[in-house]
Amino acid sequence: MSSVLLVLSGARVWSLKDGTQHPTGFWADEFVAPYRLLIGAGHRVTIATPGARVPVVDQASLADESGAELRAYLEGVKDVLEAPVRLEDVDPAAYDAVFIPGGHGPMQDLAVNPDVARILAAMLPDTGKLVASLCHGPAAFLAAGDAEGNWLFKGRKLTAFTDDEEKQAGLADKAPWLLEDRLRAGGAVFESAPAWSSHVVVDGNLITAQNPASAEAAGQAILARLRG
Repeated sequence: MSSVLLVLSGARVWSLKDGTQHPTGFWADEFVAPYRLLIGAGHRVTIATPGARVPVVDQASLADESGAELRAYLEGVKDVLEAPVRLEDVDPAAYDAVFIPGGHGPMQDLAVNPDVARILAAMLPDTGKLVASLCHGPAAFLAAGDAEGNWLFKGRKLTAFTDDEEKQAGLADKAPWLLEDRLRAGGAVFESAPAWSSHVVVDGNLITAQNPASAEAAGQAILARLRG
């Protein structure tokens, strides 16, 4: 079985353009669906956060009809979530894959985190490793460069939470920056589907998915790659 590093944001808030602090964390089903699939398939999953800060769920992700089920699952894995390893101590050589779920949390901390950049710089160029991310998780890609300072994801096909979805969610005007904009500006080949539909992009050893509706499909794509 494979060893998977699951990187979660440690952020509690997202600093908006006007200086207000928007409550955030990780998005429940973006963690739950892939994690449940990975554990169910027998893979070893290690959760890491910056500074081993205990991650919190974005309460907005528990607001719909699936909220009670998600809350119950999170309660069942509470001991795991409350004991993350320090991202600073992670040796990427010890893992076959890294997976980064979303929520707005990664926009706050992972987008500027040198250790997630270090891990991505070690794993993405290695075609035997897998890099996967979902929704706002690819914000973590932004800090990742090679030894010459080139962005690692330039020219790679990927997707993420779109600017259109951010606008429909009502936060685009308040955001200090938009994820799709930043990924495109860096040179990524950004692909998207209609807002809120499930969409996964596979580009070699890079798997990305667009939004919370893509969580199950993202998990299945990760499993397929690990089986291969």
